[in-house]
Amino acid sequence: MTTEEHVVLVDPAGHALGTAPKTSVHGRETPLHLAFSSYVFDREGRVLLTKRADHKITWPSVWTNSCCGHPLPGEPVDHAVLRRLSYELGLTAKRADLMLPAFSYRAEMANGIVEHELCPVYRVTVDQALAPNPDEVAETRWMPWKEFAEGAQNGLLAISPWCREQVPLLAELGSDPLTWQPASPDDLPPAARP
Repeated sequence: MTTEEHVVLVDPAGHALGTAPKTSVHGRETPLHLAFSSYVFDREGRVLLTKRADHKITWPSVWTNSCCGHPLPGEPVDHAVLRRLSYELGLTAKRADLMLPAFSYRAEMANGIVEHELCPVYRVTVDQALAPNPDEVAETRWMPWKEFAEGAQNGLLAISPWCREQVPLLAELGSDPLTWQPASPDDLPPAARP
């Protein structure tokens, strides 16, 4: 018997309020909950973009950052990043570096479905082949970071709303993503701290 996956509900200050089934938190009245976004880079500084699977509830068939997801209750967020990278892309990474500890957003699709997430952002560097899971990822593409960041910030790329908001913040960290200085885990919202 499979146990239904739960997510951590949070208040605007990032304190945990409890949990809810993942299947119940993406609708017209989506409560604020803990999530993450990750940007995978290769040794040349290219970023991995993924196109979300066609059957996704939120933003199906839309290009976005490498991998997104939700930590399980009690799971360190960086562990959740590595777990989802393995599941969605077949990648085994040693660590996930925290870049934007307190990123949060709310976005609404044309059909009224809402994403509302407190969503720390991580960088992961890999040197291996992908094995995308078709249940999660429709397509992948490696792109030079500078080209991607400029295209995203100038509205030249059709990407997810959270990715569109994250890229300018990441670009402020410097032109070379491989040299960005990680943030302190102490800067994570309380519900996400180790």
